[in-house]
Amino acid sequence: MLDHKAPSEHGPAVLAPNHPGQRPAAFTPDSRQAWVRLVLALVIGSIGAVGMWAVVVVIPIVQTEFGATRGAVSLAFTLMMFGFGLGGVIAGKITDRFGIVLAMAISIAFLGIANVLAGLSTQLWQFVAAYFLIGLGTSATFAPLMAEASHWFERYRGLAVTIVASGNYVAGTMWPPIVSWGTETIGWRYTHIGIGIVCASTMALLVLVLRAQMGDDHVRDHANAPPPRVDLKLSTNTLTVLLSIASISCCVAMAMPQVHIVAYCGDLGYGVARGAEMLSLMMGCGIVSRIGSGYLADKIGGIHTLLVGSLAQGFALVFYLFFDSLASLYLISAMFGLFQGGIVPSYAIIVREAMPASEAATRVGIVIFASVFGMSFGGWVSGVIFDATGSYAAAFANGVAWNALNIGIVVLLLIRSRISSAKAGPGFAT
Repeated sequence: MLDHKAPSEHGPAVLAPNHPGQRPAAFTPDSRQAWVRLVLALVIGSIGAVGMWAVVVVIPIVQTEFGATRGAVSLAFTLMMFGFGLGGVIAGKITDRFGIVLAMAISIAFLGIANVLAGLSTQLWQFVAAYFLIGLGTSATFAPLMAEASHWFERYRGLAVTIVASGNYVAGTMWPPIVSWGTETIGWRYTHIGIGIVCASTMALLVLVLRAQMGDDHVRDHANAPPPRVDLKLSTNTLTVLLSIASISCCVAMAMPQVHIVAYCGDLGYGVARGAEMLSLMMGCGIVSRIGSGYLADKIGGIHTLLVGSLAQGFALVFYLFFDSLASLYLISAMFGLFQGGIVPSYAIIVREAMPASEAATRVGIVIFASVFGMSFGGWVSGVIFDATGSYAAAFANGVAWNALNIGIVVLLLIRSRISSAKAGPGFAT
């Protein structure tokens, strides 16, 4: 299964499928063309992730208009995340078989139509259902796009994957002020309709440019793709299950600060505005973390990078247990963002290092779906623990325990990779 001769520094040329009467187009990983594709992918991801943040901004005003409870309106966010995770698996399968261009085209159609439907909704259930479709539309901009970008690079694969993954954090910085301004100016309905039209048209143009850059390679031929570089002596299904459990565990831990930091600051008497500032700081530091983890992964590999991130995240969570002054919470939140941002993209890097290229987008989609479940469950269970105890201390401790499970799984994978590397000899690339 393994080629013990490591690929050259610039990587082999990847050939597009042969068609009658056509010369096969050659593409060199890590080339200037690869970086152009990467920039396009980042911009597409930053625009397409609008649905993950727009709903957070409009929840209060939608609640007032429909006369609903906060929990009922929050179902829009829950179903959006479920659609995002499920769509990642479906879009990943489409990407593996037909290429990223078709997957993105379907995603754009869902995103445009669903935002218009959200703006036209006359009942709350219609608004919630529209956000499930928005989640499906958003999905292709994350896991499948990360997996596709991993094919464009060999030497800088880790960096490329984390740059694409930063798109949803860039969206989290860019879109909330725009949606807030639109809601105050023209109302949340016209804002959603405008988002649907603008995003669909802009993303369609960008995908056409990406298709032109990819040429015949927009439908990938995996026959010439490099073999896996890490042999864990596990079947792809077993490794997918282990990575999914690890992803759930780390994201349950990750959800506690991300979902509840605003409410936590309110309970401490600092006000929700301070908590929102901490969340923004956390996301901003997360962008730095994601890109930095890409550099690290290119040096030490995906498994080592995941272990570093998981250990650091657990370290930051422990600090939340002992410090709750305003200054310390700002500092810990920044530290948490710097530590956790690179964890989720590390799973995509591990998939590309240890699994066949022909299954990359599908497997990444499954693992990201698990992470979405972990985030949803973690946010919910932290609230349940708070209701039962009247304090977030136990919720933070629960996050530390889940983080420890993640570390255990990653250590197991690291041990197996070292044993396999030792058996393969010095020529084995890890």
